[in-house]
This record gives sequence, C-alpha cells and structure tokens, in this order.
Amino acid sequence: MTERPSGETAASEDDKTPIDWLGELRGLALMLLAVLAFHSFVAKPFYIPSGSMMPGLLVGDRLVVSKWPYGYSWVSASFHVLPRGDWRVFGGTPEYGDVVIVVPPDRKEDYIKRVVALPGDRIALRGGRIVLNGRIVPQEVEPAIDVPVDLNMPCGHSSSGDVVRSADGGGDLCRIPVLRETMPNGASYLVTDDEPKYSDEMDEITVPEGHVFLMGDNRDYSSDSRVPAGFEQGLGGPVPLADVGGRAEFITFSLDGSASWNPLSWWGALREGRAWRSLRPVRRPVPADTIEVREAKTE
Repeated sequence: MTERPSGETAASEDDKTPIDWLGELRGLALMLLAVLAFHSFVAKPFYIPSGSMMPGLLVGDRLVVSKWPYGYSWVSASFHVLPRGDWRVFGGTPEYGDVVIVVPPDRKEDYIKRVVALPGDRIALRGGRIVLNGRIVPQEVEPAIDVPVDLNMPCGHSSSGDVVRSADGGGDLCRIPVLRETMPNGASYLVTDDEPKYSDEMDEITVPEGHVFLMGDNRDYSSDSRVPAGFEQGLGGPVPLADVGGRAEFITFSLDGSASWNPLSWWGALREGRAWRSLRPVRRPVPADTIEVREAKTE
C-alpha cells in the first residue's frame, strides 16, 4: 500500500474556503426581491377560496394573474404593502367581460370578479338581468354543467346546484344550471343565477370616470358591486381602477381538497381537465334582439 505524503492532509484542510454567510444572505435577499418584483410587475399566482365565480372558477383552482394590462397602482405591490391611493402609472381600462383581481374598500384582501360596466356606463339590475345603457344584456339558457362532487365542491353550498348520480358510476356530480351572457363587445361567458336574491334588483346608476362595476359569475353567492360596503363583505358599488390589480389569464392546476401536508397526496388531489384553461371570455356575435328599457336615471 502506498502511503500519502505526510503533508497532503494538512494542505487539503488549509485549502478550504470559509462560507461567506453575508454573501449567502445577500443572494437570498436578491432572489426574494426578484420574486417580489416579478409578482408586482409581471404576473402572480392566486388561489380561489370561494364559489363566487362559478361555474368558470371552482374552489381549489390555482390561476395566474397578469399585472400589466391596466397599469400599476398601490394595489400592484405584493402583499399590498403600499398605502392605499388613487394614483396610477400607465393606466388602462378593462374591457367588458374581463376577469380581474380587486381589493375591497374596507380591507386589503383580493377578490376576483368580472367587469360588467365601464366608466360612463349606466347600469341597473332587473330580476337579476343587467340593464346596460338602457338595454338588457342578452342571456341564453345553456345545458347544465356537471362538476364532480369533492371536498372543495360539496354542492348545495354556494353552488346553486343539485347532486346527481354519474351515468358511469364514477361518483356524485353537482349539476349547475347555467346561462350564457354576452356583453356589447361580444365577450361571452357562463353565469349561474338560480335563486331570487335582494341583489337581483338595483336602480340605475352611472359608473363614475375611473371606475368599473364588477359582478361575480355566481350571481346567487357573490359579494360584489351590487352589495353595500360593510355588508356581506360587498364592494359597495363601482370600484376605482386604482383598486384593480390585474387580469386573470388561465388556470394552472386545481385541487379537490383531499391533499394533506404529505407530498404523496398532492398528485391524487389534482382535478382532471382544469389545468391551462383560459379565463378570457370567448367572442360571439351580439344578439340583435336586445330589449330597450326606459327608466329614470339616478346618481
């Protein structure tokens, strides 16, 4: 056996470089700042905790929101660390049908709703139907949607659906009645509105400049611009564009509620068929037979 030179071990130990802990912390801080900057200026992931945007969005959906379409304001910063204000940089206006992230007037948390009226529009509600600038927004009945019942989709709780048995014996389904609503620009999407609610009626108002009127697609269970601020966590009418934080783009993945801390349970909790669904409204011809409604305007 060949012996090592007596000085080799000592030389190797002398060559070790001590860890630069300050440099490591600086690198982690820069990486964190880069992530926060990306979330504030480019895009950010979001989680859906409620059924207010059914049938398009389910509890457990994860999605990506782009931050640049409407410009930047206090709400753009991650965790809403900036003080609330009405300023905007590179400000833009959403289109009818856009799904947006908005912060309510009385707390700093994120809601997700759909734009149904723009600055200067007159909007009212009659029997749950939107009356926009004196004309009823068209709605067409479509076949009900069947969504598998799971822990995040119990059916009957904020769902306006009924439990039915699947034809193949694969488990219970939540059958949700849906309507197709088409806005004046052709943006078309599905809503559910199956129960009479106080929020189905609203006198006509004019949306102020720099504001938009927002509603959830689940018209029976959505605290939105129809609901007064401080009551059922409503938005309290039209919301300032400075409080709109971005546009929802697509679903990345969706979980059924069965996942635990154990990573082995995550794969089995994935819902099939929901990943990469676009959240932009489809475009359809606007029905020509819209009904004009005459009524006195109130501010």
